[in-house]
Amino acid sequence: MFDAVFFDLDGTLVDTERLALVTGIEAFAAVGHAVDAAFMHRLVGKAEPQAAQIIRETLPGIDLQAFHAEWRKAFDGGLHTGLDLKAGAVELLEILQHPLGLVTSTGREGAHHKLGLAGIAHHFRTVVTFDDVRQPKPAPEPYLLAAERLGVDPARCLVFEDSDVGAEAAHRAGCVVVQVPDVAPTEGRYARHVAADLLAGARAAGVI
Repeated sequence: MFDAVFFDLDGTLVDTERLALVTGIEAFAAVGHAVDAAFMHRLVGKAEPQAAQIIRETLPGIDLQAFHAEWRKAFDGGLHTGLDLKAGAVELLEILQHPLGLVTSTGREGAHHKLGLAGIAHHFRTVVTFDDVRQPKPAPEPYLLAAERLGVDPARCLVFEDSDVGAEAAHRAGCVVVQVPDVAPTEGRYARHVAADLLAGARAAGVI
């Protein structure tokens, strides 16, 4: 039924979105701006330039450079205390017999760093990052590029995503989407299946 399976990284395979939410709120406070979880949810799944635009529009007086320095320091510190994988991630990656690809809005260096910390890099035949595309998620380009690299039809690709931004990108590329929500709630408008965890999503899609 499917010729390849693609995964988002943050919030889908690795449990980084909760860390990003907590450290982000702390970093905003450190530079004099109080934000809540709902505001942080608006940043989920977005590449750094897109997130920066939202921040500037909402908090026009912010010192964005100082904020990013605070956030990066706290987030990187959290990563090095341990990077947990999402429920079912290891099992699913080991079970699947399809060619696998990773498609993330994180930059190349950060993506490969997280994959190394998580110990799952060897599962993926291709890794598409923010640095590989002109138009990141929610544009379809990242998933179209991943399909092109593996020589498969996007319509025959299954995608696991946590965010609406990523699910939209995969849907617009013509892929079948399984959405496993993480920190941000979703109505699942771009998903074929919405599941409680990766293994449940894989069962709903018929790949295990």
